[in-house]
Amino acid sequence: MTTIGYALTDSATMLRRSLRHMIRYPSMTVILVGMPIVLLLLFVYVFGGTLGAGLGDPAGGRGAYVDYVVPGIILMTVASAAQGTAISVATDMTEGIIARFRTMAIARVSVLTGHVIGSMIQTLISLVVVVGVAVLIGFRPTAALGEWVAAMAVLALFTFALTWLSVAFGLVSKSIETASNLPMVLVLLPFLGSGFVPTDSMPAGLRWFAEYQPFSPVIETVRGLLLGGPIGSSEALAIAWSVGIALFGYLWAQRLFNRRTS
Repeated sequence: MTTIGYALTDSATMLRRSLRHMIRYPSMTVILVGMPIVLLLLFVYVFGGTLGAGLGDPAGGRGAYVDYVVPGIILMTVASAAQGTAISVATDMTEGIIARFRTMAIARVSVLTGHVIGSMIQTLISLVVVVGVAVLIGFRPTAALGEWVAAMAVLALFTFALTWLSVAFGLVSKSIETASNLPMVLVLLPFLGSGFVPTDSMPAGLRWFAEYQPFSPVIETVRGLLLGGPIGSSEALAIAWSVGIALFGYLWAQRLFNRRTS
């Protein structure tokens, strides 16, 4: 078997390990998917009537707001799952399992690859649950099949980027507690973007940050694709941010992993 073949086989083994951890300890998945659902219900049923009236939609109210806020909740779900990735990686690095892997004839790249692919599967499951709850409470996307595929592609690329960044967060952390705190900034960014209110309602300085931070173009792209609204340059910005974050996260994670396992 070639070197690439061994790497693929070992990566598949590490992926099975990650999936078994997810099945044996479902509490992490429940927590990661539970927070976005709680926030969705909170914003729709508590604040939705007031916030929906300020969207400029003639229908206004809670029904308009649930369509507006769901893309932001979707991105918060992605960020929450990335937090779980950092915790999982930090757990491996602090509990000695990596030292055991070093004594085994396995491809080094497979350890991180298993975490990344496992996290993306966990994120997909979380997204299906969150979108299902959103539909139950009134979310009504107008997207055709092609637009759904495009939205999922954008989300998959951004998820891949945040996952590698969170792997690096897990590797740089000296404890599990630190790993759980570092990605919190990712969970907060949808609040400081266009996820919950339009950016033009914000003060000038905050509006500038909200419009140019990485989450806003992804949210606007997903919102436009699912609800038939304008996208403009958001799609190109979303892809550029995703590629940049993915490259930075991958290189940082590989450097940290090589340093800690050398």
